[in-house]
Amino acid sequence: MQSFSSTLRLDNVSPELSNTLYALALAGKDIDFRLRQGSLGGVLGSAGNENVQGETQKKLDVISNDLLKKILIDCGSVRAIASEEEDSYVEGPASGRLLVNFDPLDGSSNIDINAMVGTIFSIYPYRDDSLSETSFLQPGINQVAAGYILYGPSTMLVLTTGNGVKMYTLDPSLGEFILTVDSVNIPTDTKEFAINMSNQRFWAEDMQSYIADLLAGKNGKRGKNFNMRWVAAMVGDVHRVLCRGGLFTYPWDSRNPNKAGKLRLMYEANPMSFLVEQAGGLSWTDSQRIMEIQPTAIHQRVPVILGSSNEVKECLNCHGVTV
Repeated sequence: MQSFSSTLRLDNVSPELSNTLYALALAGKDIDFRLRQGSLGGVLGSAGNENVQGETQKKLDVISNDLLKKILIDCGSVRAIASEEEDSYVEGPASGRLLVNFDPLDGSSNIDINAMVGTIFSIYPYRDDSLSETSFLQPGINQVAAGYILYGPSTMLVLTTGNGVKMYTLDPSLGEFILTVDSVNIPTDTKEFAINMSNQRFWAEDMQSYIADLLAGKNGKRGKNFNMRWVAAMVGDVHRVLCRGGLFTYPWDSRNPNKAGKLRLMYEANPMSFLVEQAGGLSWTDSQRIMEIQPTAIHQRVPVILGSSNEVKECLNCHGVTV
């Protein structure tokens, strides 16, 4: 069995990046413990506050954010962090050479029903002389590592450092993440898709047309039946895509035309795009590759279409885009 730390050494990951990834893994173990306590630990329910996104915070949103923030800042390798739950970035030691973006608990609406949630993270180099929000506004192609920790029936850490995608499973008896999948490969074709169908009436016409073709099944123009799956947590839906293929999309909708989408570029779309591309898939908005977008704000939102390459191309074709 290969441990998380041993595979980082074999992959020649730099000491600074290894130190930061160890810190993320340590925080994940703590969050996992608190989730498994559930009601026994008094961590369920609303915290009674809203975050910068205007979303109601769960108690575990706040707890997870505070844990990650402290562990990452204290590890010494991180210059600053940016989180879904913070208005702006939080500064670390001046010696740190990395920037970490994270969603501390993606899918937190699932917490109180004991369903799947996860921590998503994205790591960038810090290259500026003076720290500012602009330091974070780097395109996804600059990421040096990205991944997530999935809290489900088993707790898994899924990671890329730019050399493929590995999956690790937390062994409770050892308290360590153990390598269980050495190289993730997304099938190029699929018969599964994930989308929140309750928003159908708000989608653009191109997306309406694409989904209608999938729902028509083998009697429609696509000539095959599709199944729909929806976890209501991006981390869970993307994990399924990495494990067995599929298409996941959270498209633009008309409810707030000034917001490009629901998902945040810096700590949701970019890290998941890095993972999906490293596993052989594609990840786009309805018009461009996500990891080539030049960010304009830490909490910027984008539409997302990702997964099995041939199916992403089919969806983009419906939008008049050829890849």
